[in-house]
Amino acid sequence: MESNLIDREHQSIYQTYKRLPIVIDRAEGARIYDIDGNSYLDFLAGIAVNALGHSHPSIIAAVEAQIKKYMHVSNYFYQEPQVRLAEKIKEKSGFSKVFFSNSGTEAMEGVIKLVRRWGFRHDKTDMIAFTGGFHGRTYGALSLMDKPLYKSDMGPFLSGMKVIEYNNTEALRAEVNRKTAALVLEFVQGEGGVVSADSQFVSAIKELRDKYNFLLVADEVQAGTGRTGKFFAFQHYDIKPDIIFMAKGIGGGLPLGAIVVSEELSGVFERGMHGTTYGGNPVACAAGLAVIDELDKGIMENAGKIGEYLYWALEDLRLKYPSKILEVRGKGLMRGLHLSFDAALLVDELLKRRIIANAASGTTLRLVPPLIIGKQEVDELLTALSESLKVI
Repeated sequence: MESNLIDREHQSIYQTYKRLPIVIDRAEGARIYDIDGNSYLDFLAGIAVNALGHSHPSIIAAVEAQIKKYMHVSNYFYQEPQVRLAEKIKEKSGFSKVFFSNSGTEAMEGVIKLVRRWGFRHDKTDMIAFTGGFHGRTYGALSLMDKPLYKSDMGPFLSGMKVIEYNNTEALRAEVNRKTAALVLEFVQGEGGVVSADSQFVSAIKELRDKYNFLLVADEVQAGTGRTGKFFAFQHYDIKPDIIFMAKGIGGGLPLGAIVVSEELSGVFERGMHGTTYGGNPVACAAGLAVIDELDKGIMENAGKIGEYLYWALEDLRLKYPSKILEVRGKGLMRGLHLSFDAALLVDELLKRRIIANAASGTTLRLVPPLIIGKQEVDELLTALSESLKVI
């Protein structure tokens, strides 16, 4: 049955994904089960999407209740799930207004429009992002990225976009000027190899923003929604952005993104200037409310606590295999093992031991499990990692 489905997939679906050789039957908590009954421990969580794990009862109950009321009516109507979720996000961020989208890349496109309109009023045109960043696969997002695989033979891209070296304060000072409208920053990069922003680098951004009056945009798509032990990754630093955009974990498994802006930017878009048919879908918003409620009941605290346990356990592993593990990266339950070899080799070995993880930036093993995991799951991962590193 499994090979038959894989053959059918190859015949019918555009082959742009490198899929794991698993045909999924069901998933629950931090476990995925294939059609042969095999159980896999999930340290990928739908690429940092399933904050509460799979099939969480609170999300299922919220979604079922909303579906029985209505699934979609469009943004021509006032809807309680949207308003309640926006209020929750405002409370977590301290910001003023929320615009809902379907995904992180769609939110990124909205941010570019917002920045450009604000910049037009202030005679500023340029946007700056950083090497290793990943903001989506649409044209605006790609214009702010340096990854050849995603951009090869697809240009020209948007003008007025620059990509400079991440955590390079000297390059930052050389490129920022009075024409700079915004900087787009992942405080913890996901696809870039789970690299965190240096505090010195962030301090330089803060100083330059005071000098040149540009907007700071925080990409919290992967690192947000409690993954690092705080609701947003920027909250680990002494700085507050002007714009946040988020997705992935906030929908708890359903497509949902958001742009969150400060009071000063709440009037930049006028009525009818930006919109989306499905953005803020009530079922997705109901799931988002369940996610935040559960985070507030201790799951975000768990992400910080278990994240520290995972970090020190990985550090012990690094000392055991110093020629293979070069660095342990990240915050909370967004961790990376920077390796001296292709991380895909370790991904394959872990899969043999029924652990699901993935590679980021070639030589980094990315670990972004559900935020509900405990020490038992971490210990299971560590055993598999140690066994895998022995044979590589």
